[in-house]
Amino acid sequence: MERPPPKPRWLKVNFTTGPKYFAVQGAVKGLGLHTVCEEARCPNIFQCWGEGTATFMILGDVCTRRCSFCAVTHGRPSPVDWGEPWRIALAARRLKLRHVVITSVARDDLPDGGAALFARCIEACRALVPGCQVEVLVPDFGGLWEALARVVNSRPHVVGHNVETVPRLYKLVRPGARYQRSLELLSRAKEMDPQIITKSGLMVGLGETWSELLSVMGDLREAGVDIITVGQYLRPTLSGRHLKVERFYTPEEFEALRKEALRLGFRAAECGPLVRSSYLAHRAVAQVMALRGLPGAAS
Repeated sequence: MERPPPKPRWLKVNFTTGPKYFAVQGAVKGLGLHTVCEEARCPNIFQCWGEGTATFMILGDVCTRRCSFCAVTHGRPSPVDWGEPWRIALAARRLKLRHVVITSVARDDLPDGGAALFARCIEACRALVPGCQVEVLVPDFGGLWEALARVVNSRPHVVGHNVETVPRLYKLVRPGARYQRSLELLSRAKEMDPQIITKSGLMVGLGETWSELLSVMGDLREAGVDIITVGQYLRPTLSGRHLKVERFYTPEEFEALRKEALRLGFRAAECGPLVRSSYLAHRAVAQVMALRGLPGAAS
């Protein structure tokens, strides 16, 4: 069996649990919910759940796309669960969340890509947990902008969509996606609601060059993106489906990327080896709101 290269010391994770971890685990399992923390094998699950936060994943746990970086199961999805929005809102209330993140698998089998369920989740959280900030991390909806409008019109605080990698690697990394389509989604979300906070994320270590990374960061700023996240790609499994790690970036390189992002005009940048798109999501939003002179930063 192929053996993965040893991980550098800065990728070591402490596996610790506590009362908040078990509270999140209990809410997720008790209400029949999915989290990207589990499905994508996120290395931060112990930290985030230990702090009482989680990223809910709607529309089931089976994706219609087969991206070569992702651990989520590919295949034929189950029917839409229309009770999911209220169960997520109930979990947010039970856990006393002030910032909730909701993402999904890609659902190319649905006419609207799942936009209606995203909208209902936003509306349910607003109704059941007043004052809670709602952040959504959406798929590209196949370029159906009416679906995006349905989500934006439900008034989430944050609309995120990850470009994931540089254009040259798209066919290898995201065969079902298009770089320009992802940029257009982010740009259109900002046009639909100029006050909305937009966000995108990148992985490094897939064979991209430094200049390509800076070019993508520039494209995201041109699209009006407020928050960027950059993290290290970690191979989910040793199967042929998942790409190998070409190299591990150092903490110093991530710091250089963070400084470059801020220089380009991003309002907040989370860059680090273990950073994922929803990692410390409330902190980045608080930074943007502070720069806008607005109250209500979540904690």
